[in-house]
Amino acid sequence: QVFLVEKAGRRSLFLAGLMGMLVSAVAMTVGLVLLSQFAWMSYVSMVAIFLFVIFFEVGPGPIPWFIVAELFSQGPRPAAIAVAGFCNWACNFIVGMCFQYIADLCGPYVFAIFAGLLLIFFLFAYFKVPETKGKSFEEIAAVFRRKKLSAKAMTELQDLRRSEEA
Repeated sequence: QVFLVEKAGRRSLFLAGLMGMLVSAVAMTVGLVLLSQFAWMSYVSMVAIFLFVIFFEVGPGPIPWFIVAELFSQGPRPAAIAVAGFCNWACNFIVGMCFQYIADLCGPYVFAIFAGLLLIFFLFAYFKVPETKGKSFEEIAAVFRRKKLSAKAMTELQDLRRSEEA
């Protein structure tokens, strides 16, 4: 895993894992919906579950721990890792406690909820999470500063256009 992370990069593995999990969740939903019509859909569902776990272990399982440790400087890093760990375990607890009730409510479409959440996570990571492979904390912080400055410049440009139109 460590060699793969160093070779492919954290962001790309994270995005690939999220997209693989998304496709697997859609396949699980299709498999469960069509199970009553086609007996072989049980195999589709089983393969989708295995792929879901594999994609989780490649990306969203380990990569957030790398990224959190690399996004924060030495001072706030322990607090950031504590918050990330709490969020991770709280979400695991919520899913574990509520899954059966959600499955009873949604039936074969239960994994469509996960697919929707995975799409949101993918889009967030695509637009907001930088690649941290081979970069120092200062370089990563500079990426965030550039994004903040470019957003500020866009806002100022829009304000200038509005004042010219008025």
